[in-house]
Amino acid sequence: MASDAKFDEIRKHYPATDKLTYFDGGARSLVSVESREALDKLIDSRMYDGGDKPAMMALIERVREKFAKLINAAPDEIAFTKNVSDGLNSISGSIPFEAGDNIVLTSDLEHPNNIYPWYNIRDRVGAKIIDVPSKDGGIDVDAMIAAINDRTKVVTCSTVTFSPGLRTDVSKLGRACREKGVFLLVDAVQSCGSLKTDVEELMVDALAVSTQKGLQGLYGMGFLYCRMEAANALRPERLARFGVNLGEDTHEAATGDQAFDFMPGARRFEVGNYNFPAAAATEPALDRMLELGSDAIEERNCRLARRLASGMHQLGLPVCGDLDDPLRTHIVTVGDMDLDNHDGVGDGELKGLYDLLWANDVRLSIRRGVLRFGIHFYNNDEDVDRVLDLTREWKEQAQAA
Repeated sequence: MASDAKFDEIRKHYPATDKLTYFDGGARSLVSVESREALDKLIDSRMYDGGDKPAMMALIERVREKFAKLINAAPDEIAFTKNVSDGLNSISGSIPFEAGDNIVLTSDLEHPNNIYPWYNIRDRVGAKIIDVPSKDGGIDVDAMIAAINDRTKVVTCSTVTFSPGLRTDVSKLGRACREKGVFLLVDAVQSCGSLKTDVEELMVDALAVSTQKGLQGLYGMGFLYCRMEAANALRPERLARFGVNLGEDTHEAATGDQAFDFMPGARRFEVGNYNFPAAAATEPALDRMLELGSDAIEERNCRLARRLASGMHQLGLPVCGDLDDPLRTHIVTVGDMDLDNHDGVGDGELKGLYDLLWANDVRLSIRRGVLRFGIHFYNNDEDVDRVLDLTREWKEQAQAA
């Protein structure tokens, strides 16, 4: 297990921590100096030498292998995508829905990008959406399992909700779906890189992420995991040459009217060339995560989150979720949920706290009426103490007014 001294040393590789108390990993994480250096190296190659395509393709395969290792998958089960939404749509558009089939989800807690693809399926082919209400701010896995019937094609959920940031018991849901022969697709963007994410333990059929959040990369790139057996049963909705098995050492060959095979596993979902700069920036982050280990990263992030949540509770603020829940995540949310207010907290008291924190170089988000603090391993106890001190100051000022 990595020591505190190890994490303190790593913190120095994220220059923003010198000036910011950065708790906005739920929106986008900080980027390290190594990621900047890797990006500069690739751009320099393009600028001065025109770029080395074989080296760039080798980069893609290295990054594919490293992400696969991080989530305990095989490289052929990983496809490069543009973002989470691209990955979710790659799966939703490739499943052969028929009129009367259904999709089980909890729209209360899903990001809109894991809702609209299913509305599209509903309207296009006459499928039905079974919308399971949330329970105590979390996804009710037992109710989702109970909602599955013989026409259920897909169950979908977030491993950790974007707000209020509670963890879903995906393993339990995965076992039930596997037993019933139902496809389980998860949005793992709020867990992957920040918490241990093992696709074998979770028993998911597909998992979509983007790289700008827990994976400490850039916007414009994501990964799609699809279990080999599940992927090989799907015909991709979109197809390009990287998704077709043309044999080794074949670049631009076309098959005309001849029969063709899809690439094995998730590779069949890759369309067009890759975001090489984003891949270059992501590789050092993956290296660091593999070096630290997912267990150590989760322990560190969740310990800091428990300290922050407990401190906020002691100051009298409404902290979302059970403080004693062993499944608490790296996300701490404060306030009362407002499902109709995606990016605002209104004009209430918490708006004053939010403004004070931002004025003092604390970075956080507002999602669905609550303040959201997203922690990553570049954070430390001093960051937590600073937020609690500022919150205490805000409380004292409010009481004196």
